[in-house]
Amino acid sequence: MGRKLKGGRLTTPLVRGDDGTLRPATWDEALDRAAAGLARTLERYGPDGVGVFSCSKATNEVNFLAQKFARVVLGSNNIDSCNRT
Repeated sequence: MGRKLKGGRLTTPLVRGDDGTLRPATWDEALDRAAAGLARTLERYGPDGVGVFSCSKATNEVNFLAQKFARVVLGSNNIDSCNRT
């Protein structure tokens, strides 16, 4: 099927083809598709239509960057983490 697995994990990104099946893609293609999908969602629903979920096991610096991305890039205040558990 073209999926490269190493230790049970994918090593190549997969994207949906026109027929709905997953196919291998380059990292650039996969990231471009993800960015385009996020841009479409922002255009359709605005900043309140997206959110970011961060992880309590990440460093403070990573969580800081996640909230900056949500607020500055996406324009959303919808950010949460599992820190309270």
